[in-house]
Amino acid sequence: MKELYYDAAIIGGGVIGCAVARELSRYDLKICVIEREEDVCSGTSKANSAIVHAGHDATLGSWKAKFNVEGNHMMGKLAEELDFSFVQNGSLVLCFSEDEIPALKKLLEKGAKNGVEGLSILSGDEVRAMEPNVSDQVVAALYAPTGGIVCPFGLTLALAENACDNGVEFLFQTEVTEVIKTSNGYDLKAKDCIIHTSYVVNAAGVYADVLHNMVSEKKIHITPRKGDYLLLDKEAGTHVTRTIFQLPGKMGKGVLVTPTVHGNLLAGPTATDVKDKETTRTDAEELADVMEKAAWGVNNIPFRQIITSFSGLRAHEDGNDFIVSEVEDAEGFFDAAGIESPGLTSAPAIGVYLAELVAKKANASKKENFKGTRQGIVDPRKLPREERAELIKKNPQYGTIICRCEEVSEGEIVDSITRTLGAVSLDGIKRRVRAGMGRCQAGFCGPKTMEILARETDRDIEDICKNRPGSSMLTGHKQGGAHHDRA
Repeated sequence: MKELYYDAAIIGGGVIGCAVARELSRYDLKICVIEREEDVCSGTSKANSAIVHAGHDATLGSWKAKFNVEGNHMMGKLAEELDFSFVQNGSLVLCFSEDEIPALKKLLEKGAKNGVEGLSILSGDEVRAMEPNVSDQVVAALYAPTGGIVCPFGLTLALAENACDNGVEFLFQTEVTEVIKTSNGYDLKAKDCIIHTSYVVNAAGVYADVLHNMVSEKKIHITPRKGDYLLLDKEAGTHVTRTIFQLPGKMGKGVLVTPTVHGNLLAGPTATDVKDKETTRTDAEELADVMEKAAWGVNNIPFRQIITSFSGLRAHEDGNDFIVSEVEDAEGFFDAAGIESPGLTSAPAIGVYLAELVAKKANASKKENFKGTRQGIVDPRKLPREERAELIKKNPQYGTIICRCEEVSEGEIVDSITRTLGAVSLDGIKRRVRAGMGRCQAGFCGPKTMEILARETDRDIEDICKNRPGSSMLTGHKQGGAHHDRA
């Protein structure tokens, strides 16, 4: 069994773990991120609303309120530094009766106290002037100009790549099964290795309570809260231009309708508490509920243009707030637990906060050679015609379209595989360049993408998986000694 040694180990390669890793890589420490899947952004972070919340809903004085507003303020600059998609499109919280207006005013007051800027209450007619497809039943709305939308894959991958470029090691397919306190810190046991570390950051999503409870007498409990979504084709992407919420209830912010940064329309989520931390299958009744509730606020949503549905799990802790601190009775063990909405928005701020706590505890100094920027994958569609032509001239792979739905070239797919923390699975490629995310959902481009992945990673094509090992796409290819052509 291998033995590995680090100053700090971050358990979980979602957006929180990667944000902590990126910020902690500013310091002169040996750091690793431990992820049980084959790639980052494979759990909660891959299936959510992709919203950058303004911050008017969180309880005053809570961690959610603090980190939401801070993260919102950070997102624009971070998107420039790390080259991921972010749009500050604004949001509306709809009110359907005069009786609800006092609740809307309370939401405005709460937001102002939380530090949200620019909030205002609009009449129903003012809302419809901004968003013509909003329901005639809407009598008022809270407008938050600082609300936004982001690519959750792009954000997480950008943080991870930048952390890796600054020396953080990523240990994939490594599931921590036991945490043991030692005189020097902690031993993290996995199937084929023991990781010795002075400090631990627990960013394990719906499993954060399991790891916390291994080291602390003060137990926490996380309930997986499943949310189902519907994704519509890009032809429906301009049906609304802002994120449309309804007044929030006890289970969250309710069903929303929003454009995505990639031009689609998204509706959801539901909120169903489940026992199984692996349950991510969609449910027909819940998807019908999404359509019904979305239609309350937005007229004529073209649901015939649904191209896929999906679900994700939120890590709801019983205390109804983030747990972001060093564990009282487990020195050197830091929690990032119960990170549900607005966790995506809050991630950059949580990363800074926890990194500073760990660095202070370790008495670590900052690096002189920290690299704070990262260049994303080139998207030829966004280039001027002359620049695109020059790119194709230099590398003809950028002129070969593999995914016709999303117009993704072979050059982009190759870059997604060969760059820092490159993709090793079909889902990994999909998250990086959207090959397979269009109307056909990889029905046409999937086989060719598999061939490219096999070629670039020098693997047999039957070893290519959808995501984690075992999710093979082909069987029997090796019969008779046949292998893919690497020529």
